[in-house]
Amino acid sequence: MNRGNLWNSARTLATLVVGGSEIWISPYSLKNKGGFLMKGKLFIVSGPSGSGKSTVTKLVKDRLNIPLSISATTRKPRNGEIDGKDYFFLTKETFEQKIKNDEFYEYANVHGNYYGTLKEVVESNLNKGLNVILEIDVQGALIAKKKKNDAVLVFFRTKDMETLEKRLRNRNTDTEEVIQTRLKNALKEMEYEKKYDYTIINNDIEESCKELINIINS
Repeated sequence: MNRGNLWNSARTLATLVVGGSEIWISPYSLKNKGGFLMKGKLFIVSGPSGSGKSTVTKLVKDRLNIPLSISATTRKPRNGEIDGKDYFFLTKETFEQKIKNDEFYEYANVHGNYYGTLKEVVESNLNKGLNVILEIDVQGALIAKKKKNDAVLVFFRTKDMETLEKRLRNRNTDTEEVIQTRLKNALKEMEYEKKYDYTIINNDIEESCKELINIINS
């Protein structure tokens, strides 16, 4: 197959993926000049609890058919969360054994629980030419950025702390002590915003989805 045919085949695949649109937003990376599939690109999304980053990234993942890398955690599942779909829920002992085995791309202790990204989950998708979205805390994001310089960092936040507190309380999942801890940590997390490539102020879910899609397609 010559280069022209290869390009046409790739374009056809992309069109099918996005439902017939002529917009080139396939999860597969564009081929390089030699006609070979390039590795995918890593997008790292972070932000305080209650900023809406999880809702937006899941919607964008579905719209663009981009794999959302599943993190491992030692925290207990929330209502409706499924092991292997929302997170890999691990015991503290299992998680720490994987740390010793160097199985994590990055990991951190957040709010008293471990969170981490398994290497094999990220690398297998990138090597297939797939873009990947990682939703991780600021600690993990900065570690991952050091390991992968071309990763794109996107920070989510609300317009003010009052909005953030209201969202946390409306969850009805945390105790007052946990809410206060999350608000305190949010102030610390926002100090790292300037280290990110992009910031999305999440006032409206649909607008935030459009912003993240534009970043991915830029």
